[in-house]
Amino acid sequence: MNSHVQPVSTSAQAPGQVPVDVPALMKGLGAQARAAVHALGLASTAAKNLALTKAAAALRRDVEKIIAANRTDMEAATKAGVSKANLDRLMLDAGRVEAMARGLDEIAELPDPVGRVLSTFERPNGLKIERVATPLGVIGVIYESRPNVTADAGALCLKAGNAAILRGGSDSFHSSRAIHACLAEGLRAAGLPETAIQIVPVTDRAAVGEMLKGLDGTIDVIVPRGGKSLVARVQDEARVPVFAHLEGIVHMYVHDKAKLDMALELLRNGKLRRTGVCGATETLLIDRQVAQSHGPALVKMLLDLGCEVRGDETLRGTDPRVVPASEQDWSTEYLDAIISAKVVDGLDAAIAHIEHYGSHHTDCIITQDQAAADRFLREVDSAIVLHNASTQFADGGEFGFGAEIGIATGRMHARGPVALEQLTSFKYRIHGSGQTRP
Repeated sequence: MNSHVQPVSTSAQAPGQVPVDVPALMKGLGAQARAAVHALGLASTAAKNLALTKAAAALRRDVEKIIAANRTDMEAATKAGVSKANLDRLMLDAGRVEAMARGLDEIAELPDPVGRVLSTFERPNGLKIERVATPLGVIGVIYESRPNVTADAGALCLKAGNAAILRGGSDSFHSSRAIHACLAEGLRAAGLPETAIQIVPVTDRAAVGEMLKGLDGTIDVIVPRGGKSLVARVQDEARVPVFAHLEGIVHMYVHDKAKLDMALELLRNGKLRRTGVCGATETLLIDRQVAQSHGPALVKMLLDLGCEVRGDETLRGTDPRVVPASEQDWSTEYLDAIISAKVVDGLDAAIAHIEHYGSHHTDCIITQDQAAADRFLREVDSAIVLHNASTQFADGGEFGFGAEIGIATGRMHARGPVALEQLTSFKYRIHGSGQTRP
């Protein structure tokens, strides 16, 4: 280990054991992360990549151990009555562990974002100025359910030269610790401080509060990934900057120039490929001009595949299985096999509905009319807008970013998938030849 700060022992901090001094524990993690940042700033690209590939190899080697740990979490979550959608987000199998390992390998292959010269210019006095990408520092990641975030977030922070403090949900406690052990092994193999990626070793919710306070100034930014209540708490209480979205109320608008076969396939994939991801379609908008030609087929397809449809009066008339939609449905992120559906009077009404009820996350138009698509892409103010593509492409891996920590819907610094580039800041380097200011 290249850090003089010894890592906090986590061997005895499992649920149900002797209470610990959470504030002291968390401040220790913060101090260790801050010390690790300096070492990471000096680390070579080769060292960071070696840590990632060794961690990926450890994930593949320990796949059965990770699945066994996940089984413990799944059994507890099932007994607790966790929803089917949340169980899907929590579950790990050989394919999902391999996807995590592959994600680490892909991040290793991406260009190092640190040290990139973003722009250069020369002043009349001869000063040469460079704007250069630098790490953000210490990133706190607070997440629920998805244990894969442990690998994705740790790897992205490392490649961007940041130290990470990861606080996974109590429901994924054992899974996340098993994954983190592989990341720590990679760091050791590369000669990097193990404290560069730390996981909070207790399930006490007080740990979240300590992170939101900033751990005595050691945390530079918080990234929450989870349900609305978690993200709202982070945004309300955080004393450090936050990259976040409250929820993904994702719309798919079937324009009057949409091909029915394309609309059917994109809606099936956008809603039902995985209902528990933030890019899943939650509201279907159908242009009134194709309500009779397209509406019944779209609704029937969803219903036949086991998706509950909560529709307006027009769509309820197409199939007796459609449930009446309430006002609340238009602003609900279901993360389940449920969708709200409505007939709208053209492109203006569709854009107005999205602006009123949407969360500025991801929205899509299906149409063969390029002018209508161009207007939708220009006027819908969401982090991700799509034309003739499934909303489930709202994913950093699908953007070619290797992975993502989450989707940011704010307008400051990071927007859309938060990946390597978004986890850097910049500084100015100025080259002179003896200039003084008059």
